[in-house]
Parts: sequence; C-alpha cells; structure tokens
Amino acid sequence: MDIFFSNTLTRKKELFKPIDEKEVRIYSCGPTVYKDATIGNLRTNIFQDVLRRVLRYNGYKIKHAMNITDVGHLVSDGDEGEDKMIKSAKEEHKSPEEIAEHYTKLFFDDLKALNIELPEIVCKATDHIKEMLQYVETLVEKGYAYETSTAIYFDISKLDKYPVLSNLNLEDQKAGARVEVDPEKKNPYDFALWIKAPENHLMKWDSPWGPSYPGWHIECSAMGQKYLGEQFDIHTGGIDLIPTHHENEIAQSKGYCGKIPANYWLHGEYLLIDGGKMSKSLGNVYLLKDIIDRGYNPLSYKLFSYSSHYRNKLNFTWKAMDAAEKSLERLKNGYRLHLNGTDDVEDKVVNQYEERFHRAINDDLNMPLAIGVVWEVVRNEKKSPKLAKLLLKFDEVLGLKIDEEDKKQEDIPEEILSLIEERKQARENKNWKESDRLRDLINSKGYNIKDTKDGTEVTRK
Repeated sequence: MDIFFSNTLTRKKELFKPIDEKEVRIYSCGPTVYKDATIGNLRTNIFQDVLRRVLRYNGYKIKHAMNITDVGHLVSDGDEGEDKMIKSAKEEHKSPEEIAEHYTKLFFDDLKALNIELPEIVCKATDHIKEMLQYVETLVEKGYAYETSTAIYFDISKLDKYPVLSNLNLEDQKAGARVEVDPEKKNPYDFALWIKAPENHLMKWDSPWGPSYPGWHIECSAMGQKYLGEQFDIHTGGIDLIPTHHENEIAQSKGYCGKIPANYWLHGEYLLIDGGKMSKSLGNVYLLKDIIDRGYNPLSYKLFSYSSHYRNKLNFTWKAMDAAEKSLERLKNGYRLHLNGTDDVEDKVVNQYEERFHRAINDDLNMPLAIGVVWEVVRNEKKSPKLAKLLLKFDEVLGLKIDEEDKKQEDIPEEILSLIEERKQARENKNWKESDRLRDLINSKGYNIKDTKDGTEVTRK
C-alpha cells in the first residue's frame, strides 16, 4: 500500500519513494542534553517513533540515526552567547561531560517509559569532532566558507538558493538583520561552522584555526553523511528547527557534495499548554516525570498525542490527561474482553478494519483517524480473539503495550472474565435480571463493572 508524507521541502503531500526499496534511511535531530526534555520535546520523539513503526508495518527495514548534541549549540541561533552545555555546567557546578551524561540518561529513561524505540544509531557530537573538522575543511577548500578573527563561517552567497525550507525572502529581512554579532561576516545570515575558543573555554579541540569547537549545525551534516550517506530518505525534527538548523544543514550539504541530504523533510508541530506556549515564567514547563508523579501512566501521554495530527498544534491540559488515562484503561480492557471472548467474527470484517487502519497510518501518519478505527474494533459487540489479535497488530504502530496491565489495572482472573462474558450474553438476550445478578456477583468478588459507549470497563475495587 502506498505511503504519503507531507514534505516540508516541496510544501506538498507526496508519494513516498525510498532510495532503496528494502531499507529506509532516516536522520532525526536529537536533544541538546543540557536540561530535561519537556513533554513538548517528547511529542516530537513520539511522532518519530510512529514514523519508524509505520515504515516497519509496511515491511521496510530501517536504518535510523539520531544525534546527541553535547557541544556547539549556542543559546542564540544568531551565533552569539554561551554554549548551552557550558552554561548549564556553570549553573549546576558540574563539568560539561557530567551534564551531558546526566541529561542523556534522563532522556533515554523518558523514551523507555514512553515505549519509544531507540534508533539503530545514536551518535554524540563530541565523539565525531574528527568528522566535523574534515567536513569544515572541505567546505573551506571548495570556497563555501571563510575565516574571521572569531570563527569559520559558511558563505550563503555561494549557493544558488538560500533558504529552501522556510521559503523566507532574505532581501525583505536584511534591514532588520543583526549584523553587529560579528562585523566580519560577509552576510548577516552567514552562520558559524567552527568557533574559535577563548582561552578559558571549557570545551575546545585543536584545529587548523587553533583551539576551537564546532557550531551546532555541522554535527548533523557530518554524522548524517557518515552513517547514512550523502543522500538518504527522511529527515525529521521539530518545526522550530526549520528556519535555522535544517536550513543550514541543507546549505552545508550543498556546499560539501552538491546535494540536499534528505528527500523528505518531516516536522512535528508545537505542543501548547492550556492554549498557550510552554514557559518557565508561567510555571507550565512540564516533564514526563510530572505526569508520572501525578499518578498517570506515561503511555497515556502517548495516547493523548495521537488525538492530533503531528503537523497540527496540540493543546495539553490535565483534564485531557484524565481522559487519556481512562481511554488507555478502556483500550486495555477492550483488548482483554476480545481475547477472552467466544464470538466468531467474519474474516471479511477483520480485513476491512485492518485496511482502514493501514490507509490511515499511510496517509501522512494520520493517527487520529487510525485511533478512530481502533475504537470501532474495541466497541464491536462481538467479542472475539480475532479482534484481539488485530488490536495487538495495531499496537505494533501505537506502541501502547495494550497486552500489559499497568498498576491501576491488574490482571483480571479468568473467573471474572468468564462472568463478564456471561453477563454480556445476558444483556444481548435482554435478560436484565440475569445481567444484574452477574453484576452483583462480580462486585462481591472485588471488582467494579461499568457499561460505557466504548464497552464494559472492569476495575479492581
């Protein structure tokens, strides 16, 4: 079945045609590990996880690389200010290496809690100084970069077009551009490839230009080229990376080898908090830990993320998390009711459900539409192991572990499941007296039973 993606590069939805028919190569911009990842950051990781799962659902093998930025990301995209790693190290009275190790571990813990798969290749910037340096030297040799007293800059005037993703008209913006950052720049939009380090700088390496350190953008170009080649299939990241980081990756690649590195560029939209931006001043910077500390299953946040398309903004509220938590419980309970059901469902019905789900996920990862199909399966009046098997197949994409019980929903004994099935048959036969008797019996054995539009919910008292 064909797959379609909304390609930021071409500004349209396109049929996906991989370079290699058997293996899809993906590069994802990972975290700058100077602080905790927020739930907004993690929404991007969830979308990237769905992308992997959808491609595998379609039979592709995946070679996926993700960077860990532990040097070179300045506090401003205008090549000014401190390196974020060094700033955090000073604030926390630790070394940059200690900061990187600490926040990288917390990031991986969050991915595990959300059942997000790790890419095949996870690459740290500081492990690839040699590759980055070689990349910069090549750009200098080819005339795409020049030296000032403070840095090595990429010369955007050498390109046929810049920018290509954000489609901004630089001539209209030059009047307000920041030129005072470095008066030696040829163009306000030239960006730093390599930065000459002050004597007391905590992170620096030897180079042809003296002790120095890489700029932020060069790491992704160098590592993408090393692990995936000069051209690969898909590049992902948050929408905030389009106007600077990803534009500059493309510029570097065109200078280095004359090619745009990826054929498809996919970007996830912002997460809003109570209808507004996430902000320290507003006290609404939430981490996954905050969700867990409030008693929610972290996978409820993953399910919540599926309520909006990855290219649309999503509004986070605690009320929405309450609904997502209940929905995850209903989904798991619905799976178990089908697993222990005795009804027969025609293969034609199962195949129709599967085709609709497949079409939804292949249509630019349309998870809201796909989830709609999931709930139709859950609510099917016939409780059949065939439908449980189908839900489990859907979960290969959802990644919600629907066959595993969480702390709030422990294993329901076979005896209780059998009584639930008997009660279901009684209700279908409109034998309300028997239905009430079985409900009371289930209650007497320590379980609450509730009939909803999504099916029967059962929880331990």
